[in-house]
Amino acid sequence: MQIELLCVARKPPEWVREACSEYQQRMPKALTLSVREIPPVTTASSIDEQRQREGAALLRAVPADAALVALDERGTAHTTRALAARLDRWRQHHQKLVLVVGGAEGLAPGVLQRAAERWSLSPLTLPHQLVRVIVVEQLYRAWTVLNNHPYHRD
Repeated sequence: MQIELLCVARKPPEWVREACSEYQQRMPKALTLSVREIPPVTTASSIDEQRQREGAALLRAVPADAALVALDERGTAHTTRALAARLDRWRQHHQKLVLVVGGAEGLAPGVLQRAAERWSLSPLTLPHQLVRVIVVEQLYRAWTVLNNHPYHRD
């Protein structure tokens, strides 16, 4: 399975790249995980226009045959075990999964409509750079749960 994390953001600082890389390298070959940035729109005349243009760029980057999951504060929060079960279902039903993180103004309605589901990491507002690290680590953790790897302890 291929998983891609698409983020509306500029290139991340080194600590974010290093942390994400660490977990990406730990993933098995059968479950690849990549992270890609979509540049934020800085020339929009309104927040709505900015959100729409960023949303259009995100949707262009999502392969037609991929399942889409939006990271959204109004989404479903998962326990570690529930996320592991969700990852297992994604693996069973999809070859490609794209997770999207919106820009500073959030995700466009069109992206939310296209998404098969919404995933909330926390009711807290988290910095976008940290969201990347959390998502990548949690996907790795979910994989370890499914494979009885000792990384995750109950």
